Formats: sequence, structure tokens, C-alpha cells
Amino acid sequence: MARQPRLIVPQQPHHVIQRGNDRQVIFREEADYQRFLVWLKDAARFYEVAIHSYVLMPNHLHLLATPADATGLALMMQKLGRLYVPWFNHKYERTGGLFEGRFRTSLIDTDRYFMTCSRYIELNPVRAQMVAGPGDYPWSSYAHHAGAKVDTLVADHALFWALGNTPFQREAAYMDMVQQGLTTEEVEFITLSILKNQPLGSNGFKTDLERKTQRQILPAKRGRPFARPLPPLPQP
Repeated sequence: MARQPRLIVPQQPHHVIQRGNDRQVIFREEADYQRFLVWLKDAARFYEVAIHSYVLMPNHLHLLATPADATGLALMMQKLGRLYVPWFNHKYERTGGLFEGRFRTSLIDTDRYFMTCSRYIELNPVRAQMVAGPGDYPWSSYAHHAGAKVDTLVADHALFWALGNTPFQREAAYMDMVQQGLTTEEVEFITLSILKNQPLGSNGFKTDLERKTQRQILPAKRGRPFARPLPPLPQP
């Protein structure tokens, strides 16, 4: 059975995750992270994909990205694989694939989950108990959102700009949101959505997507279809 194409909607944010094959390490040292970010920035600009948030973990990565068209996101990820994997293999004298097949993606209900997903991504190193706070991890977009540095890879979303009238107000408001953390339910919902390549949103959001894309998104109802009664047998 053919795989269903990814659900990509232009001009809408998507949560993207790419894992190492068998969860192996894909970034071993500082130069690996730096090289990947350079190529990510170039590929994102070439294929017109806005990167709003990101984190590079040792064995996987997360992006929150808005593609300009239906093909740019996949082309960007393919380009990264064609550049980074041979470079990594040559550097560490290895062969074979590095990433776990196709990347996973989850279309985001912007108004309801965009900022939550951004915090989910940047808090990943904290949940993994690698650092005490998101500002202690160098390979994410948190430093940009917190005003610690300017990251030219990041394209600020309108919802981030709406947090305040000045950079200081926006940064303070965002840091306060991150400080509040996420509930267990929010973490589980976002994680389940991305692992299943399902949109992140309410049932109403998903129903609207089904109408617009002509694709089944909500789970089909269980059980056998209702059977019509048989007509009565003719009388002798």
C-alpha cells in the first residue's frame, strides 16, 4: 500500500522532527552543529521556508517552520540530507544512512498551539535533563527569543511580534511563557501528534482541514457499517 503524502499546507506553520537512524547520534561535536545550521539557513532561504524555532539535540532535531509552498519543506529537508550526511560520513569514516527515513511533520493550529509548540521545542533539552534552563543550551532558538543574541536563521512569527511593542517587551513576555513550562498533557499531545504525522489542533481544526484538503484526518469511526434489514421473504 502506497504511503499517504505528508499533509503540507503553504503559509501554515509545521512542527518537524528528524531522528538519527536507530536513534544514533547525528551531532558529535560543536563543529557538527555549526555546519548543520549553516546549511539549514541556506536551504531554508533557497526553498522559502521560514524557521521560527529550532533545537538540535544529539540524536534528533526539531523545527517549527512555515513553507511558502507545498514542496519547499520536503525539498529543504532533502537538501540538508544530501549535504550533511556525506559530510558527516566522511568526517567520521562511516558509511550508510544517518537519518531515520522520512522526517515527521505536524501541521499546527496557529492561534492555539504555535507558541506552545515553540516552547515545547526550546524546552526539549530541559526535559532531557541536559541543562537546567533553555538558556544554557547553545543549539536552539531560545537565545534569539530571549534577546541574548541575534540568530539570523530565525524568522520571527507575527504571534511573537504581538507579545509586545518593543524587543524588550517581547523578549520578557516570551521568557515568562517559557518559565511557566508546559503541562504533561500539552507535552503528550504535541509528542503524539508529531510521531503520528497528525495535525496539532482541535477536532474542529482537523475537520476544517479535511474539508479544505479532501483528506481523512480524524480517525474513522470504529465498527461495521449499519446493515439494512433484509426484505421479507415472499409468502407461498
